Amino acid sequence: MIIIDILSWICLILGSILCIIGGLGLLRLPDFYSRLHGGGITDSLGAGLILIGLMFQSGLTMVTVKLAMILIVLFITSPTSTHALGKAALISGLKPVVTDEHID
Repeated sequence: MIIIDILSWICLILGSILCIIGGLGLLRLPDFYSRLHGGGITDSLGAGLILIGLMFQSGLTMVTVKLAMILIVLFITSPTSTHALGKAALISGLKPVVTDEHID
């Protein structure tokens, strides 16, 4: 029981940290396409790890099945919507920010 609790808390904490990092990425990254990456991290990894942590907490119940279904839908819709947003932005003429400066 202790091992499941530890795994659960590790997933919940890592998921929360990734959600915070993704949120900061949405605020700090320079252009739309870079910000899509921050949003993708938040949706896929952050929310996914939080759902996995909640699955560990709930045990083998119907709640776990429902959380797994949410996780499957999330893993299908998040990359699809990110790709559709990026493609729509590119088609509408939004150009990525490209610089020749190298960060040392």
